[in-house]
Amino acid sequence: MKRSMTEAPQVTVQMVARGDVSHRDKEYARTKMTKAFGWIREPVLFARMKLTKSANPAASRRALAQANLDVDGHAVRAQVAAETMHEAIDLVMDRLREQLARANEHWEARRGAKPKPGPHEWRHASEPTHRPDRFHRPAEEREVIRHKSFAVPWESVDEAVFEMESMDYDFHLFTDVATGQDSVVHRTGPTGYRLAQLAPRAESGPFAVPLTISTLPAPKLSLAKAEELLDSTGMPFVFFAATETGRGNVLYHRYDGHYGLITPVTA
Repeated sequence: MKRSMTEAPQVTVQMVARGDVSHRDKEYARTKMTKAFGWIREPVLFARMKLTKSANPAASRRALAQANLDVDGHAVRAQVAAETMHEAIDLVMDRLREQLARANEHWEARRGAKPKPGPHEWRHASEPTHRPDRFHRPAEEREVIRHKSFAVPWESVDEAVFEMESMDYDFHLFTDVATGQDSVVHRTGPTGYRLAQLAPRAESGPFAVPLTISTLPAPKLSLAKAEELLDSTGMPFVFFAATETGRGNVLYHRYDGHYGLITPVTA
């Protein structure tokens, strides 16, 4: 049961605008985000809407909207691109509503209000659409311009998939509690997920989500070799064991045509 708007917490929506974003669009986004507080029972502790208008005239969808919420300590995120900012705001709120509906079910299950979804009860999120167009930068111009290093969470595979969906990511790096291995989950189309591990093992299951497991171990690579592999395969990301640490890393294509790198914090 959702709360009425009169019960919504008095949280100020933080607005971030980049590029040619009008005051009217910013106020429209703020109003839409504030209404989202009534979609959930848990208190909203933080809310941010980021609106970006690309200056690239060749881009078909120049308007990017990203919505972030902290719902009682749980992060929820949605991101879309569209031709106009007004359309992007509407689409990101539709996506956020779906994210919150799934999160509500998960939180209700953990509170014991209903059984935790089993293999035949898993509610798959819709496949992400309206992703930003990736700028096709020549390989010789690409650089790692975003390096995120953090304490990789210890999670079950089901929890990792839930976090990936809640944050509207295309993949998620985590440490599997069943095997103690750095692992990655990612989508495989509209109805399934795939798990990649440093060294494939069967102890991770059973799963509530529709999942396949890669039988190939993660390649042990230097960053330079990982860049070469990413460029040669055309894949959106590469999961590899870093030669320096042996830990699982993810190198991925950013929408600006450069690389992003995610690494676990090492002791």
